[in-house]
Amino acid sequence: PALQHKVWVKPGSEQSFLYGNHVLKSGLGRITESTAQYQGVVVFSMADPPSPPCRPQGFGVAAKSTQECRKVDPLAIVVFHQADVGEYVRNEDTLT
Repeated sequence: PALQHKVWVKPGSEQSFLYGNHVLKSGLGRITESTAQYQGVVVFSMADPPSPPCRPQGFGVAAKSTQECRKVDPLAIVVFHQADVGEYVRNEDTLT
């Protein structure tokens, strides 16, 4: 199934993710139930409406499983950054 594993980041952490940073537990809004560690995830903003069309903010890899996310330190990385919609703006000068 498409978009099986999803993560929603809090508005305060969305900008950080869009600048290429990993998502910390403190910035995690929600995560799809039963997401395994190292599973690919699609990153959304909590500010987006829950119904389609919702636009992904980017992609990442779960650094922790859903269960681990519940008990980790607020400064622990829960999603490794892979790509985001801000990359085009940051790299516009070098793109051909």
